[in-house]
Amino acid sequence: MEYKDLSDEAVKNIKEFGFDCIFTLGGDGTQKSARDFSTKGVNVIGVPKTIDNDVACTEITFGYNTAVSVAMEALDRLHTTGATHHRIMVLEVMGRYAGWIALESAIAGGADVALIPEIPYDINKVASKIENRKKRGKNFSVVVVAEGAKPIGGELTIMGTRDNGEGVDNTKLGGIGQVVAKQLQEMTGLEARNTTLGYMQRGGTPTAFDRVLSTKYGTKAMELALEGKFGTLAVIKNGRLDSVSLEEVVGKNTKIGAVSGNTEESNLRKVTMDDDLVKTARDIGINLGD
Repeated sequence: MEYKDLSDEAVKNIKEFGFDCIFTLGGDGTQKSARDFSTKGVNVIGVPKTIDNDVACTEITFGYNTAVSVAMEALDRLHTTGATHHRIMVLEVMGRYAGWIALESAIAGGADVALIPEIPYDINKVASKIENRKKRGKNFSVVVVAEGAKPIGGELTIMGTRDNGEGVDNTKLGGIGQVVAKQLQEMTGLEARNTTLGYMQRGGTPTAFDRVLSTKYGTKAMELALEGKFGTLAVIKNGRLDSVSLEEVVGKNTKIGAVSGNTEESNLRKVTMDDDLVKTARDIGINLGD
């Protein structure tokens, strides 16, 4: 399969059809492309939409709350089987290189362990957490694993690589949940089962929160368009609607064609160790693998 850069032809068509503005709904890859088209003279305004919640410069993306709610419901259901069958129930969730879904769903769903990309984990620390629960008469545990989690000194677990063209993140994450389940079963003696939610997190019925959030973003994007403030992204700062330049969203990833991925140039919003979610998880006894 051959990939060609047809962006100049796209720009030509946009101008010939007389489009006043292109609204781009998506994550970091989409907004990187938006910035590139803006550089080529297209009037573009971005709207942050991704379940991963990893778009730079905004506090939350729509789609994220729905994904967390789906993961939380799955954890509620896994608790029942884990408790009655005395098993370790592992849930692998999406999020790419950011641990937002794993961390927040673990808190909401009462998980005992949450492994996220931002904190390389020590499987021995996880096993110790589960052993301590066994000593207290709790012969089951619930573990949430982000698809981008990796052990200390180890590599990402991937299902394979795609061929979607140069500049695109072609790494297909997945499989870490099964790896963790197998290791914990061998180390603790408890049966372990992995559930990978996969695309169940991405579709279906949005939560009320996401419906309202997307509407807020939409009205802000239209406001920006009417004011002629192109080359921007509608964002939320300090809980209020605002906007930033797409250049700021892209950060160092300025090369046209280099879309997305977990590189030094990628301006992804990841979980920081001073985030309230991290502190909350630790305070209620969730093991983060460190």
